[in-house]
Formats: sequence, structure tokens, C-alpha cells
Amino acid sequence: MRRVLTALAAAAITASMMPTAAVAQQQRPGQGQGQQADEAKPRPMRFAPLSRRANAGPCPYVKILYDAARYVELSDFSRPSTNGVGYTGEIEGVSSDCSYRESDPIRVDFNLLFSLGKGPAAQGDAHTYRYWVAVTERNSAVLDKEYFDLPVNFGSADRTTAEPAHTIVIPRAEATTSGGNFEILIGFEVSQEQAEFNRSGSRFRPTAGQTD
Repeated sequence: MRRVLTALAAAAITASMMPTAAVAQQQRPGQGQGQQADEAKPRPMRFAPLSRRANAGPCPYVKILYDAARYVELSDFSRPSTNGVGYTGEIEGVSSDCSYRESDPIRVDFNLLFSLGKGPAAQGDAHTYRYWVAVTERNSAVLDKEYFDLPVNFGSADRTTAEPAHTIVIPRAEATTSGGNFEILIGFEVSQEQAEFNRSGSRFRPTAGQTD
């Protein structure tokens, strides 16, 4: 099957994109009346107008899977305690946008926000978290899934954040295929015990074992 996830880029950085603003010409201080005749004439545009076209349809849904939204290491899951907490993590949010027109594939850009912590039972100041991104037909089969490593060095700190950015491209079978037919799911790679712990609603946040 043709690969769905392409052009992937992940980095623990904060990135922001601002749309280009239209430029308005204004009269400068000190311009005299002798220029009024010239100003009455229409001036040629200095910049070509931006071409803005709507997408061919809605964007794919981008969601964090509840069972894998948190990562908690415990020395004993049957008797969880603050002192038994190792490394922790939580996917706190995702922001996304997409673009596709005519018969183009769907390009989805999204940023993730990770909150990461080091508990009393953590071994060392560095840890590599692992998470995945999956593209599915909405409420149906998984089309593709890829895993990513997120190395973190806490140093002398007990908590940190990371904001990896991704771009994925989803081919469309026809020009009429809407982005609403797809979902993008995101989660930590967790063990069965960790998934059950998440489903139970029990929580050890990245600040577990710390005092402010």
C-alpha cells in the first residue's frame, strides 16, 4: 500500500507562522500640496495580491488517543505510589491546519505540546520517549502508522516541555475525496499496564514527587 505519511519533520522547538499582511501606502510627513495632483492618480500596486482559495473540503480530524495521551513509569502498578514514579509525560495539546485543492493530496501541518517529567524513581537525567502518529479512515481501518523518538535531557530540572512539528501528506483516490474521511491519531507508545492505568483515570503528572 502506498505510504500515507510523507515529508515528516519533528523537532523539539517552538515554531509560529504568521500570515503575510497586506501593505497600505500612507502619506509621509512633510509631503507638500504640490504632490496632491500626483497623489490623485492611481498608483500601481507594489505587491501582487495574495491568491487565497478555499480548500476542496474539510480538514482531517487530528486527535490525541485517550489511552495513550499520558506516559507514566511506575515501579509497581498494583500499588502505585509517588516514590515509585519514574519518567512521566503528557500530550497536552495539538494544533493543526490543512490544505488541498482540486486533485491535490491533503497536506496536514500540526504542532504537538508535550509536558515531560522526572520522578523520584527515574534513572538518570536523560530519557527517550516514543510516540506514534497514525492515519485512519474515519472510525475505521488504520492506513499507516509511524513511530518517533523524543530524546529529552532534564539536566538538573525535573520537568520540561517539547513542541515537535510534523507535516504529513495523505493521497486522495479522487478529487471528490474529502479530508473529513480521515483521522490522524497521536499517542505515546505505552505498555498494556500503562494503557490500563490511563483508562482507570489515575494520574501522576510530570510534577509527581516534587514540592514547589
